[in-house]
Amino acid sequence: MVAVRGTGDALVLLTGSQARRAALAAQGLARPRPTGRLDRRHLRALFAQVGVVQIDSVNVLARAHYLPGWSRLGPYSREMFDRLVQVERYAYEYWAHEASLVPVAWEPLFRWRAAAALAGEGLWRGVAAFGRERADYVADALAQVRDRGPLAAADLAEPGRGGGGWWGWADGKRALEYLMWTGQLCVAGRRASFERLYDLPERVIPPAVLGLPTPDPHEAVRILLGHAADRLGVATAGDLADYFRLPAAVARPRLAEVVENGELVEVGVAGWSGRAYARPELTVARRAAARALLSPFDPLVWERARTRRLFGMDLVLELYTPAPKRRYGYYVLPFLLGDRLAARVDLKADRAARVLRVAAAWHEPDPGSDIPAPRRSVRPGRAGQPSVVAAGRDLAGRDLAGRDLAGRDLGGSDPAGSASDGPDPGSPATVAGELAAELAALAGWLGLDRIEVVANGTLAPALTRAVAALGAAG
Repeated sequence: MVAVRGTGDALVLLTGSQARRAALAAQGLARPRPTGRLDRRHLRALFAQVGVVQIDSVNVLARAHYLPGWSRLGPYSREMFDRLVQVERYAYEYWAHEASLVPVAWEPLFRWRAAAALAGEGLWRGVAAFGRERADYVADALAQVRDRGPLAAADLAEPGRGGGGWWGWADGKRALEYLMWTGQLCVAGRRASFERLYDLPERVIPPAVLGLPTPDPHEAVRILLGHAADRLGVATAGDLADYFRLPAAVARPRLAEVVENGELVEVGVAGWSGRAYARPELTVARRAAARALLSPFDPLVWERARTRRLFGMDLVLELYTPAPKRRYGYYVLPFLLGDRLAARVDLKADRAARVLRVAAAWHEPDPGSDIPAPRRSVRPGRAGQPSVVAAGRDLAGRDLAGRDLAGRDLGGSDPAGSASDGPDPGSPATVAGELAAELAALAGWLGLDRIEVVANGTLAPALTRAVAALGAAG
């Protein structure tokens, strides 16, 4: 391991490989999945690791909030996950990133957001306008939930009619969403149709949490920036703000404060424009040994610019793109192998036929063991900030050629990554073999019997052979 420690005014410069491995470790994706029985402790650890589990209604493979657990734990019980959230109330749903599940202990950290929404700030314009212009209807919806909750929008006495399409919400849905956004209601659970059920906060949030004092909004944002840093490893100011969807104007002054007090330090990453931030105690593993399919809503990849910076992948969400215009497919998952995104696959669970269908499989070329170092070093931060080495050296004091400060070749494993004996780990055949094993395990977790690979994409031929070799093909 190497660590961000040291003295002086020079700014730490990390290699691109180190930044990737720091990000993977922060997300619990730098090592193989646990073996043995999985229980509630693993799911609690999942929430501690990622902090935010994004929710999405698309169910072509599995609901998005189940997939981060698969990526990090393997075949855990989705029923146990639901009990942890809906019965034990370990997490609750709020607009923490997008619609997301977060540890319920963090509920006080988002009260400032609910207060801002009540003032008409930070929520969707149409929802804010509805709350302002239809105050009597909203008050009546709140009273109905108080008397008869939990309720779905369709359970209201006069739910109204939707306008069709994705966001053609009926009046009842608009009212309940406004009340949830402003903290007057909480999500109590979801029906099998994925329809939200709303109830009063005191009937959803545990009393021990609800009774906690409300932090000052500035302090809450500082804490959220720290939570983001813990789960990103190394991050730009934009990355940190995006993790909890903090407006730049809100995040920027608080970030300066956490840097000033030493909770975060400024670092540079080779190939990144501008500076980044990390915990001073950050450690970076020499290797990443994970193998996992990732939801397009996974915290590792949900911010597309960061995904390009870290992995060189332009991850495009084409769910809402007309089929003829899609490049990669409808529900495309990147495939993590080691410290790189080695492939992407368009997956569908055909539950009636009990088939995991690979509609397309694309091999991703290796972007190289590292991102080229910038021509100019990043300007040092304030005097007295913790730092380790001058630009051009890694966190262990090695220069980027793998030598120490006296010029000695250190040998062994280079923190920036090095070649290994045996088959090329990035070759289509190797990637296809690892991906086939991952697909077979995923199919088993989803209760599907076989895998079908459609002849579409650069990796499809090799993946077809690899799936057949496993005996998982239809």
